[in-house]
Amino acid sequence: MCLAVPGKVVSIDRDASPLTGLIDFGGVRKQACLEYLPDVRVGEYVIVHVGFALQRLDEESARASLELFEQLGLLDEEFGDAWEQAARQRNGSEAR
Repeated sequence: MCLAVPGKVVSIDRDASPLTGLIDFGGVRKQACLEYLPDVRVGEYVIVHVGFALQRLDEESARASLELFEQLGLLDEEFGDAWEQAARQRNGSEAR
């Protein structure tokens, strides 16, 4: 499943083409394209989908969404180790 996940802009590489930045998703940090939000600033929250920051989000909404995603296990599903996830799925199907 691919989610649009809120994250905090930690750094921006203004020299990169396309414009990119490091985004913190509740402790998981990933690079994302910032071309759609060229005036975004470090410290702001953005919604990221398939590696592209699509829109700004206020901090309260971002934190509430991240907390809910974590409770539902969606952050692990989205950002967890793919090999570990596959092993868990395989072991779960073999136990049935």
